[in-house]
Formats: sequence, structure tokens, C-alpha cells
Amino acid sequence: MDKGTETVTLNIEPFLMPFAIIISSLILSLGFFLGMGNFNGKVGSTTTTTTATADTTTTGDSTATAALDIAKVKALFTSDYITFGNPDSDLLFVEVSDASCPYCHIASGKNPELNKSAGAQFTLVADGGTYIAPVPEMKKLVDEGKAAFTWLYTNGHGNGELATQAFYCAHEKGKFWGVHDLLMSASGYSILNDNVKNDLAKTGELANFLSGAIDPNEMKGCLDSGKYAGRIASDKAVAVSLGVQGTPGFFVNTKTFPGAYNWTDMKSAAGL
Repeated sequence: MDKGTETVTLNIEPFLMPFAIIISSLILSLGFFLGMGNFNGKVGSTTTTTTATADTTTTGDSTATAALDIAKVKALFTSDYITFGNPDSDLLFVEVSDASCPYCHIASGKNPELNKSAGAQFTLVADGGTYIAPVPEMKKLVDEGKAAFTWLYTNGHGNGELATQAFYCAHEKGKFWGVHDLLMSASGYSILNDNVKNDLAKTGELANFLSGAIDPNEMKGCLDSGKYAGRIASDKAVAVSLGVQGTPGFFVNTKTFPGAYNWTDMKSAAGL
């Protein structure tokens, strides 16, 4: 005997609310994670842009940053830093540099091959380019009695600490620019970055390299004495207080130029 088909009816209403809650939670969670992904993407994009900007300014971007308090600039000329010219001058130049830094060499104009290798924008006028290195132009104005100049160290490439002490030793003897030009040459770049670096055992080697500008015995004696070793930290602290974040960093009165700027982009700030 066949049994009749039995119909079973289920009431799903009690399950609808929990099910809806679960689905809603999943949707919200998915939206949250997607949103976080977009947010992180924006942060990453901002970071990349910032880095690119920093890279550009350290290689000579044409837009200077905000002005510095003139009192901070003038204070550098009343202390025992490496300074030249009349501190009461209406035109004040500050260079924050590192003799082992390639873009500091570019701004010095004493290493033309390095300028060429950095690209057309840094090729010196003497070599058929349009770049006018700012440091020689600043020195020229100082020599003419029209400006004052201060040189400070901060770490830009890692191998300039012993060179900085050599600068101070040379300045003491009135030989800064001769030593500066040797260290900012192609040979100077090589000896600092490939050989001497910051090795105190190689002061004699550095002194001999600089013998064309200063007595090597005087230089070696000064370096070995550690007389100016404390300048490394003190100069760096001043650089930080000025807001310098890379080398070279220049100031023309209160105007900040963070990078190896072409002099043509700087001289208007000097009123020229």
C-alpha cells in the first residue's frame, strides 16, 4: 500500500535576522579592508612624492624653500666658525657642506668631470653647459668686499669628517680656500671617498695630498692633535637648527636653497 506524499513546511523567519546580520558584517568588513587599502595607497603615494621632491631639491631644483630668521644667519658670523668678509655686510652667504658629497663638489665648480657626469643641467659654462657653480661666485663677491661667507659641515656622504677638521686647520692658517679647492677637485673626491675617508691613521696621507696649499707637517700636527674634532658635532647641530636636511645647503641672507643650485637661480636673492 503506497503512502501519501507528506509535505513539510519550514518557517525561516526566525533565521532571517541572524542571517542578515552576518551578511551585513561581511559587507562592512570588506568595505573596511578596501578602504584601508586605499588609505595606505595614498600614504605610499604621498611618501613617494615627498622623496622625489627631496631628491630634486638636493640636485638643484629651481624653487627655494621658506625664508630663515635673519638673526640665525647673523649669529653665525659672530661665532668662531669658518667665516670670511665683513659680518655686518648686507649680503650674507652660508654654505652647509661635506667635502665627500658629490653635489657639494658640483656646487664648488672644481670638479668639472663630476659636473658633466651628473647631467646637462650641471655641466659648467666653461665646458659648454649652462651651470654656474655658486661657491666661486660667492667667494668672488666676498673678495670684492660685497658679501660675507660662512662654511659649516654636516654629514652628506659619510667620508667628510677628517676633511672638515682639515678645513678648520687650514682656516686657522689663512689657507682655507687652497685646501678647499684641492679637496673639491676630482683627486680630492677620490682620496676622501676611496682612501682616507675618516681614518685617523691616514692623517699623513691627507696632509701630503694638501701640501700644495699648506705645510704638510702643520696640517698633520693639527689633525693628529684632534684640535677641531669637536667641530663635527657642533657644526652638525647648527645645521639641524637651520633646518638643513642634506648637502649642500645654501642660504642667501634669509633665503634657503637646499641643493646644488645654479648661481643664476640664486643671484636674485642676493639683489644682483
